[in-house]
Amino acid sequence: MERYLVEVSPLKKSHKQESYRVTDWKQRPIAQRYLASIRGKDVADTVREIQSEGKSANTISLHLAILSHLFTIARKEWGMESLVNPVELVRKPKKPQGRDRRLVDDEEQRLLDACRATNPELAHIVTIAIETAMRQGEIIGMTWDLVDLKRHTVTLLTTKNGSKRIVPLSNTAVGTLQGMPRRMDGRVWTYTQDGLKSSWIKAVKRTAIDDLTFHDLRHEATSRLFEKGFNPMEVSSITGHKNMQMLKRYTHLKAEDLAKRMG
Repeated sequence: MERYLVEVSPLKKSHKQESYRVTDWKQRPIAQRYLASIRGKDVADTVREIQSEGKSANTISLHLAILSHLFTIARKEWGMESLVNPVELVRKPKKPQGRDRRLVDDEEQRLLDACRATNPELAHIVTIAIETAMRQGEIIGMTWDLVDLKRHTVTLLTTKNGSKRIVPLSNTAVGTLQGMPRRMDGRVWTYTQDGLKSSWIKAVKRTAIDDLTFHDLRHEATSRLFEKGFNPMEVSSITGHKNMQMLKRYTHLKAEDLAKRMG
């Protein structure tokens, strides 16, 4: 695990988050075992141990992904060709059904009003999220040199999927950006991710809106793109989803709108 953390993890975008999971693995009894001695039962026992700590199915899956990759690297690159990957023998925890939270009734206006009262910049960020379906990290990382207001685009050099993406900007998004002051450091926003998280929590509390996360805005935006008539290929090019299954998870069309189109 220590070698993996030095040689493999730094090559990933999720290096920081992964280091926490590697540290967690290193503190467990299974970490004192030779790789060749670990069996599926040992991994399953550890999974039950993690579950007893209240960890979510997604967290456990991320832990297992690291362990599985460790065995793959050991076999392919570290001269341990005879290893058997015990993670492949273990049932993965069933993840809960994806969220289908969308903004309803006057929630959008209430949310924007609360954001303005918290910090006007927060309201601008929420507007950009709803208009573009960009992820929180992608929005926070925006720089003016990559924003083209004439062409209505913003270029994202690095995304969650590791590839460059050019995101089209709606008239509302362009209008929001045009009204913002330009910072000397070239960043679009003064917020950091931690600062945004804190302000978001405060704003949502002001609204008394139940069960709304910032990431739900990406669900909302993606669904709206379909409701505007964009086809799946067009939507995926805007949102950056790599496959239709992932795109489907983030798309929740309103049944009443579909009924109207059916006639």
